[in-house]
Amino acid sequence: MGMVGAPSVPGQRTADELVAEFDQERPARKLSPVVSAAVSAVCAVLSVFVLYAIFFPVAKGGQYYLTLFLAATLPLIFLTHRGTVRVPALTMRWRRGDAGEAAEEAAKGADRAAQRDDPGWFDWMLAACALAVCLYPLWEFDAFIERRQLPTSLDVAMGIAVIMLVLEACRRTTGWVLPAFCTAFLLYAYYGGLLPYQWSLAHGGFDIDAISAHFFMSTDGVYGVPLNVAATYIVLFTIFGAVLDISGAGKFFIDLSFAAFRGSRSAPGRTVTAAGFLLGTVSGSGTATAVSLGSVAWPVLRRAGYSKEAGGGVLAAAGIGAILSPPTLGAAAFIIAEYLKTSYLTVLLYALVPTLLYYLGILLAVEIDARKHQARPVVDDEATSAWRLLGRFGYHFLSLFMIIGFMAVGLPPFRAVVYATALQFLLSFLDSRHRMTPRRLYTALAEGSRSVLPVVATCAAAGIIVAVVTQTGLGLNLASVIVDAAGLFGDNATVELVVTVIFAALAVSILGLAVPVTASFIISAVIIAPALLSLGVSTPEAYMFIFYYAVLSEVSPPTALAAAAAAAITGGNPMRTMVATWKYSLPAFLVPFAFVLTDNGSQLMGTGSLTGILWTTAVSALAVAALAAATGGRLLGPAGPAERALCVIAALCLLYLEPAAITAGLIALTLAVGVRLVRRRQHSPAPHTAHGLQAEAVTEGHLPS
Repeated sequence: MGMVGAPSVPGQRTADELVAEFDQERPARKLSPVVSAAVSAVCAVLSVFVLYAIFFPVAKGGQYYLTLFLAATLPLIFLTHRGTVRVPALTMRWRRGDAGEAAEEAAKGADRAAQRDDPGWFDWMLAACALAVCLYPLWEFDAFIERRQLPTSLDVAMGIAVIMLVLEACRRTTGWVLPAFCTAFLLYAYYGGLLPYQWSLAHGGFDIDAISAHFFMSTDGVYGVPLNVAATYIVLFTIFGAVLDISGAGKFFIDLSFAAFRGSRSAPGRTVTAAGFLLGTVSGSGTATAVSLGSVAWPVLRRAGYSKEAGGGVLAAAGIGAILSPPTLGAAAFIIAEYLKTSYLTVLLYALVPTLLYYLGILLAVEIDARKHQARPVVDDEATSAWRLLGRFGYHFLSLFMIIGFMAVGLPPFRAVVYATALQFLLSFLDSRHRMTPRRLYTALAEGSRSVLPVVATCAAAGIIVAVVTQTGLGLNLASVIVDAAGLFGDNATVELVVTVIFAALAVSILGLAVPVTASFIISAVIIAPALLSLGVSTPEAYMFIFYYAVLSEVSPPTALAAAAAAAITGGNPMRTMVATWKYSLPAFLVPFAFVLTDNGSQLMGTGSLTGILWTTAVSALAVAALAAATGGRLLGPAGPAERALCVIAALCLLYLEPAAITAGLIALTLAVGVRLVRRRQHSPAPHTAHGLQAEAVTEGHLPS
């Protein structure tokens, strides 16, 4: 994000470098000015075309538009992302002298050569090939569509070329894992007929012509729902995010968060949490939000007394929460709306209560840690008051609220975000430092389309997997395998559902360790969701469950990319930072179980009566508080093992949201409070004695023992 400066410590990596290292999307090239200007010009034209198509749709329909969109973006990926990981040249440091000076000059020359990161001849050749094969269907588009059942040899060859180019673009932007998945699925589509017919995964098999035509000439495969969402929703939100950033909204969100919470020892943690939530509307990436926020907020957390690991945990948890939070959510939320054939506003409503519970968990953990770590208030006497900031720059919230408002009156989300972008453009003229001059508008348009390039590669590649699943029936077959495996733990329907949900959570989490959130959701939606649906879970509940676990893979050990990036900012131990992050984000791991295991749980997604939504939210909030007490080790003071164990039992029972389980949870929580009160009375100090007061201080953690 542009509003966050680089770290000031000499030799310390910048925020952009940390995002490049820890984000699952590979970093783009640092192009020379001439090539960068050319790429920016194409991206700006693409943004204008996308905005134009919202109000004047392409006459020949959606597939024609997607063909044009892919023809514009796929070549750019080969120019902006390198084919191999570039290793910086090593500088030799010899003693002073003629030989040493010559070696140093040679090393400097090698460094300068390494810094030239423009595309080579092979990259230009791939870009030209991508442009040619993507434009091929447009030559005689109607005839091309009509012969999809009987493709020509040239159609088949072009289809194979598009698939290979998409996989290479995906490899360049995300690494080898997702292309390897796609290749495995393609092999399954071709060789599945050779599997023994008794196997549930066997199918009739498809030849090269059928595979190529299905993936290239239909609205499945490359031109399927994932790419359609990237080309009609996600790109508009990346343009909106660029306009927000350049018009000063990102800086305002950070300043407001720091100004709003001052004067208490828990204020630094609250500040980071609030800033992470607000910055997510601009960034859209958990790792990027954690790093951008960390470069500004970590000095404040350090001054407040947070350890490196605890500070990194707060940063990572706040950053990942941005993807889970309305009004933008992550890219996968648009795909949920498309799969469910519902409005994006409905998906936002699904996420509202779980988001509140997630941030409640973080805030409770912050309050507990502020006492445990003896955090100190950090007061900046020169800081502007929150009210003054709101009065001067509060208009930055208007465009975010208007997205919801436009959708509430029936506008589709792609028009809502365009109108909100136009509003933010106009509002920028209220601040002379960030007004959208022609140059800044051009930069926003260019950065908006440039930011969506990795998402395009991911969505186009994921479309291949979706096409294989639908073409072969793999989703239903794998669903039966998962359900049968869960049945080994017992014939009881409830046990079977619980085990299946656990299997699903583990599968999505493991998949998310290797591929980006969007791809993880798409693959899981077509493979794992059918298993949940077969056991009576509704489609919205299944998709939202998968969405949460796809997002949470960024804070899941052993990789936990957001936590690892935060640890690089704070200098803390990565594994301990991951554990701290997991503690802060634990409610987000357990709340999704609540809305798939019972009928009452679905009310957490905003369905059902207002009374039902309120009481399930209240019970779940109590469960989140019990979890915070268990993980933080405080319940009306320091909690011992017995109280913490009872709090865990209480939380699990309360989240089941059935009367018997809720009763058991309340009993367990009452017992935990009772045990704590008894222990506190047993350790109460003798009246009016210095020794007794010191003993109480040691018990509460205020003095070293």
